[in-house]
Amino acid sequence: MRIYTIGFTKKSAERFFGLLRAARADTLVDVRLNNVSQLAGFAKRDDLRFFLAELCGMAYAHRPDLAPTQDMLDAYKKNGSGWAAYEERFLELIRQRRIEHTLPTGLLDNAVLLCSEDKPHQCHRRLVAEYLAERWDDVTVEHLT
Repeated sequence: MRIYTIGFTKKSAERFFGLLRAARADTLVDVRLNNVSQLAGFAKRDDLRFFLAELCGMAYAHRPDLAPTQDMLDAYKKNGSGWAAYEERFLELIRQRRIEHTLPTGLLDNAVLLCSEDKPHQCHRRLVAEYLAERWDDVTVEHLT
């Protein structure tokens, strides 16, 4: 199983959709809590669903169960709790949610996890992919940057 990850921030639409086309993934799994923000530009839910189908032949799925809570985001981004504390809280959240048992493996096979962060090193999409790779058999993670 191959799981890709991608962020849309600091990418032009040409670069973003080019990376997705090159990956030849089947589905984009949106792991953002808020997928309709005006700040998302071409990555707003309905626009993204259209562009994915038309430009990449990909399906779209939104999985807020793979997103942090608003409280976690606020503590990290607004109150400066730091990455280490955020990572610890988020990993505990997905453990409690038991995503390795509740998430259909078929949904993520040859799929791309989407979030807003440009790079994966401080983004929850990386944490989700690595968490699942540790619990599911034969998973490879690749970050599209």
